Amino acid sequence: MKVLSLKEPYATLIKLGKKKIETRSFKTNYRGELYIHASSTKIPKVWKNNKDLMNLVKEETLNFGYIICKCNLVDCIYMDEEFLDEIKKDKLELICGDYKLGRYAWILKDIEVLDKPLFAKGKLGIWNYEEDIK
Repeated sequence: MKVLSLKEPYATLIKLGKKKIETRSFKTNYRGELYIHASSTKIPKVWKNNKDLMNLVKEETLNFGYIICKCNLVDCIYMDEEFLDEIKKDKLELICGDYKLGRYAWILKDIEVLDKPLFAKGKLGIWNYEEDIK
């Protein structure tokens, strides 16, 4: 299965359905089922100090080191001025990503929470998880 690792709280925000666009500095041609992994990396201080961001997960347990949900990666959009003007209308999504000219928006749909999170080390980019899912 294909997996994407994200730092917390962003992985949990996808799991909760609050974040539906993952922002990256690179594009991907991959489309299809994608599992979301919460990396074991600590939350950077600048993110912890962002009250708007952290209030979105205040009651949730963060999931460091686990694959927590799956979704479908349906599109990858280059962030041009027109895209950025449109995303500014969605305050929640704006809080949940790094929206800058020249970056890419990975559009996620059909988010499903896993019944039992799967422990995994995680990797950069889209990676393959080889163990059986139960």
